[in-house]
Amino acid sequence: MNLVLVGYRGSGKSTVGGLLAAKMGWAFVDSDELIVQKTGRSIAEIFAREGEAAFRELEKDVCRSLRRRKDHVIALGGGAVLDPEIRALARQIGRVVWLRAPAVVLWSRISQDPRSPALRPDLLPGGGLPEVEAVLKQREPLYRKTANHWVDTYPGTPEQIAETIRTWFEANDATRAR
Repeated sequence: MNLVLVGYRGSGKSTVGGLLAAKMGWAFVDSDELIVQKTGRSIAEIFAREGEAAFRELEKDVCRSLRRRKDHVIALGGGAVLDPEIRALARQIGRVVWLRAPAVVLWSRISQDPRSPALRPDLLPGGGLPEVEAVLKQREPLYRKTANHWVDTYPGTPEQIAETIRTWFEANDATRAR
């Protein structure tokens, strides 16, 4: 069994995922990082050179490879839920937790990350808060459809959020074992 984290960029998937994996004694893997390692290019470069469709194919390949993992916390890219196959794969890989936050909080986190512009492309002309609001509105039904559980990442520290997920998972796991 694995735990799969989904949510918009800036929701805390990587930060919470690493803490959660440590709490559970599991490994942590970020699908975006696997794509960067596989291609030797940033996500922004892949989008610019090959387009979003090519990136989504790489994302699907990575998700297929993750089916073999056990006892991992896996963070999927924010847009992974756009693909129906990836949504199905996520649920095959493990229990899916959606990390949620309001658009203004997500934008604040994204804009404060100095690496963000170089690593992640704008998805709409002009980017910024209007982009986050529009894209989040499109993706929220898909996150909801994919997730077994959701956790608000604002307010709360990453440690508190990781503990909330661990507690839910262990309670859910104990219920299924009976």
